[in-house]
Amino acid sequence: MARYVRIVDAVNYRVGRVMMWGLFVMMGILLWSSISKTFFTPSLWTLEMAQFAMVTYYIVGGPYSIQLGSNVRMDLFYHNWSPHKKAWFDAFTVLLLILYLGVLFYGGMGSTAYSLGYWGDAPLSYFTGLLTGNEEIGRLERSSTAWRPYIWPVKVIMVFGFFLMLLQAVSEFFKDIARINGQEIGVRRA
Repeated sequence: MARYVRIVDAVNYRVGRVMMWGLFVMMGILLWSSISKTFFTPSLWTLEMAQFAMVTYYIVGGPYSIQLGSNVRMDLFYHNWSPHKKAWFDAFTVLLLILYLGVLFYGGMGSTAYSLGYWGDAPLSYFTGLLTGNEEIGRLERSSTAWRPYIWPVKVIMVFGFFLMLLQAVSEFFKDIARINGQEIGVRRA
């Protein structure tokens, strides 16, 4: 468990630190949007690209936020509990988060398969078929806006982010189990 926690925390820490710079990417896109609307012909791509950048920033940076414990909590009773009781409660809620992220991951895989031109009901076997050569990429989904970008890249990024969040949630569960047993693994960074 400790090795898993160290590896997943290290990966998500590095990915999260890189994603922090995504804020500047969004600012650059929106600044260009303002400049082009004021002085030139407005660009068609800026609004949708800013949305794609925001999805990337939010979803791929999410595991880093979970790792640091910087997510929003409503703390009515929790702060008065003992560390042991907090660990039990955290383990239970993280299990619910793992279930939720599993559903998001599976749905994201189905949505990504659809954006790659697959209309069946077995998205996981579709991706296995892509790897083995038994499946082909079909008609690629495009946005319905005037810019009409392909949708699959942002869906792949979302699935990647859900996967990293799922790994981080399992890491947090392992940390809670260790706390229940009176141990501490994976020191939180501030």
